[in-house]
Amino acid sequence: MKIKTAEFIKSSKEHEQCPPADKPEFAFIGRSNVGKSSLINMLCGQNDLAKTSSTPGKTQLINHFIINKEWYLVDLPGYGYANVPKDIRKEFEKMIAGYITLRKNLINLFVLIDCRHAPQKIDIEFMEWLGENQIPFSMIFTKADKLTKAELKTSVENYKNQLLQTWEELPPVFVTSVASKIGKEEILTYIEENKVFL
Repeated sequence: MKIKTAEFIKSSKEHEQCPPADKPEFAFIGRSNVGKSSLINMLCGQNDLAKTSSTPGKTQLINHFIINKEWYLVDLPGYGYANVPKDIRKEFEKMIAGYITLRKNLINLFVLIDCRHAPQKIDIEFMEWLGENQIPFSMIFTKADKLTKAELKTSVENYKNQLLQTWEELPPVFVTSVASKIGKEEILTYIEENKVFL
């Protein structure tokens, strides 16, 4: 799939404020500073579609973009550590949980993971929560260019092995690098093949 047009539609504080659920939707989420906005910009071929920041917790709303006039790409606030007060973090969690569990046209949630780190408890727990709530999701390992091929393979295998302790089947896995555009075609092909919304 080629992305010809990518336009920002709106930011929402609650899932009820999101655009009408009349198009297939693919959302991106991850821990703060995992490289989410940079990945979205790389996929869409634009440098400043999603706002990037070196400050964790920059994305604080549900941000909708319409792609090729056909489907929605959604940039969600990060989970886990962010330099925000505890009560605001609770609001984030409530907003994210409401969106993920109640958005009828959500086809897939891409969970971003920094491949440089060992399996993080918060990532594992979040994915287990998705499984318990029967939310379809995929794993995207970011920053692949920061590791050697052997290190990258080990990192991905470590996560898979951790999940297989409680999962019978693994979700789809993608490996990406914004710098070298690794994974772009695979993710866009996956979206193209799955953007059926009844």
